[in-house]
Amino acid sequence: MAYDVFLADRIRQQLKEKHIFFEELNMMGGLCFKVDNKMLCGIHLDKKFGDNLLMARIGETVYEAELEKPNYLPMDFTGRPMKGYVFVTPEGFDTDEDLSYWLDLCLAFNPLAKASKPKKKKG
Repeated sequence: MAYDVFLADRIRQQLKEKHIFFEELNMMGGLCFKVDNKMLCGIHLDKKFGDNLLMARIGETVYEAELEKPNYLPMDFTGRPMKGYVFVTPEGFDTDEDLSYWLDLCLAFNPLAKASKPKKKKG
């Protein structure tokens, strides 16, 4: 498995404790957690960084303020950072309180996020 299964268990546990119904989706060697059919957060093994990162969908409003904090990397797959999404390094989600902070930001943005359009089935 390419992603950190311990981190995945920690995220599952916290979402269950918060009474959040969620789904999981394996994506490109990582794991994505979805709430209300929208991406909430995920785990990504970053080859450049050399460790598992927490991908957090926090929205553009909070994004600018979070840029100032330590243990943050811009979410950048193509050379252009995706606003509203951040990567958090392991030091940033080491404690349960830290992980809860990021999950709470993701959960606060989730009702405002747009769901991706369902893919059409090829017939």
